[in-house]
Amino acid sequence: MKFSQMPYERPAFEELNLKLRSFLERFKNAKTLEECFAVYKEYDEYCADFGTASSLAYIRNTMDTTNEFYDKEIEYWNMTSPKLQEIFQEFTEALLNSPFRKDMENAWGSLMFNNAEIELKTFKPEIIEDLQEENNLSTEYDKLLASAQIEFDGKTLTLAETGPYFENPDREIRKAIQEATAKWYLSNSEQLDNIFDKLVKLRTEMAKKLGYENFVELGYYRMQRNCYDKDMVAKFRKGVEEHIVPIITELKKEQAERIGVDTIKVYDSAFEYPDGNAKPTGTPDEIFAHAKKMYHELSDETAKFFDFMLENELFDVLTRPGKSGGGYCSSLPKYKSPFIFANFNGTSGDIDVLTHEVGHALASYVANDIYPSDLKSYSMETAEIHSMSMEFFTWPWMEGFFGEQTEKYYDSHLSNALTFLPYGVMVDEFQHKIYENPDMTPTERNEYWLELERKYRPWLDLEDTPFYEEGRRWQSQAHIYMDPFYYIDYALAQIIAFSFWAENQKNPKPAWDKYRRLLGFAGTKTFLELVEDAGLKTPFEPDNIKIIADAVITWLSGRK
Repeated sequence: MKFSQMPYERPAFEELNLKLRSFLERFKNAKTLEECFAVYKEYDEYCADFGTASSLAYIRNTMDTTNEFYDKEIEYWNMTSPKLQEIFQEFTEALLNSPFRKDMENAWGSLMFNNAEIELKTFKPEIIEDLQEENNLSTEYDKLLASAQIEFDGKTLTLAETGPYFENPDREIRKAIQEATAKWYLSNSEQLDNIFDKLVKLRTEMAKKLGYENFVELGYYRMQRNCYDKDMVAKFRKGVEEHIVPIITELKKEQAERIGVDTIKVYDSAFEYPDGNAKPTGTPDEIFAHAKKMYHELSDETAKFFDFMLENELFDVLTRPGKSGGGYCSSLPKYKSPFIFANFNGTSGDIDVLTHEVGHALASYVANDIYPSDLKSYSMETAEIHSMSMEFFTWPWMEGFFGEQTEKYYDSHLSNALTFLPYGVMVDEFQHKIYENPDMTPTERNEYWLELERKYRPWLDLEDTPFYEEGRRWQSQAHIYMDPFYYIDYALAQIIAFSFWAENQKNPKPAWDKYRRLLGFAGTKTFLELVEDAGLKTPFEPDNIKIIADAVITWLSGRK
């Protein structure tokens, strides 16, 4: 079904509650394994139906945050979703305590049950109101950023539309757009601080109600960390500091020399070449025409998949006032359809976000027929392997997007992926500090962010750059507000994506087959099990970070 034709109707909580509890009672009273399986299938399909309604409301709200109807629907779901968690928890308990559990584990695998045990650690009915408030605060933050209007160049810009100005060869223009953007953030700094203060207090209170010392442990459980812990993550961050930061520092010195500046200011960071960065040469329609050709040539499966996405209007990529920022891939399970949301702004990031989100969408698409639905669900570092690796698998077709600028794009894409790693672990370390010290003041948070800037991004000159100089850069990172402890997943997955990139340089067909096999497992293996099955080293193995960094630098150096 085309996205525009998908009907939305709000399911009443009373009806949801009644129906879900009837499934629960039937499941608990099942006399045979076959009866258990039959009830669970009905329950699974019913959850997919109302889950689709929730997804539709979310997608259409982000497409236009000024739409009053979907604004009200998001308010409804913000209040309803936590109440439904109580019922889901009871069903999870019934699943784990079923006399037929061993038989179900034999049929569905043990990971689903291990994840269910983790899920039980994230909820009690006492935190329903807290979860509702957390949802509302996240929505408030999202709407605030979507409402931004940056007056510049005789235009009123959204935050996404400022992007091209940061790549302008004229340094004064880059500086001016940074100041204009900073002015908007600083004018809203009090609201941004207040929202985050409330979120930290709420999450800390929820953690204590659930018996945890602070939110860190709860945050890990909420992110379904089922094969590594915070100590392993801390060692990974240390590895990035030791092996990646020095390399990027040298790359940034080369960039400064190349673009003719003494130091890299915030507004210089995205400007990489004196004659301008690589930019897509076509219109959005032309970009999609070449993307269709690309995915038709990549494999028969990706051809069918991309046609399905186009025919069913499952993309929204054009920037416009009132639209939420960023990009994401969502799922509409009733229609077995992924949905891709982005904000094109005329930079190379348009191609990156397209291929990135298509990686997510393809993973969702190939998992359509996996049952139960819990086995479709993978933790987020696995999801980011899907997306970040896809960015590299599509390299052979980049000339169709960039023409004569293709070589420039390769260098930029690869070096920027490496440069991301220190920022990715910096966001993670910041969140650990915040939630281990929830009483920090706004000023103390900003000071700590500046400390991390010096540790992980020493090449960046923050002097005379409002907003950044005050240590407020973190306020523009939506994950910090809306998805705590998610950001490290990107960094972990980037290491695996680099491994796929290296293999694809030598043997494209076996590399693709290995990637496609990884997609096919969906949520039936943990992150570390998937990496092991692919014959790759994990991000936690000693020296793997250095091996990856050396491979990237060797490739970049060989092209100078």
